[in-house]
Amino acid sequence: MLNDPIADMLTRIRNANRALHETTTMPASRVKVEIARVLKDEGYIKDYRVETGESFDTLTVELKFGRNRERVITDLRRVSKPGRRVYARKDRLPRVLGGMGTAIMSTSNGLVTSRTAQELGVGGEVVCFVW
Repeated sequence: MLNDPIADMLTRIRNANRALHETTTMPASRVKVEIARVLKDEGYIKDYRVETGESFDTLTVELKFGRNRERVITDLRRVSKPGRRVYARKDRLPRVLGGMGTAIMSTSNGLVTSRTAQELGVGGEVVCFVW
């Protein structure tokens, strides 16, 4: 299997969410921090922070739950993989659950949601779906 750090990040968040953990940690990278920023902006996670370590930086993601510990994130799905890249043109941007979910895309303007990409009038690589 190819080493896919983004899929690893999504799996760590998915597993921590299912186990009802408050936080999850992973090695940090610029793309992972950007994904965490989009998740926070969309209200899927409480917060994130990057802690500087000796050999590598660590990204800590604080998960968000409802009043009765119900999960905010139902699922995260990696769309574009190293073996099969998925791109969306500006006139054919993906919709997740009829607009109820969020598609995170890598565009020339950085990592944005499909809604923002539509407003900017750009297409790009579909990184993942969150709902």
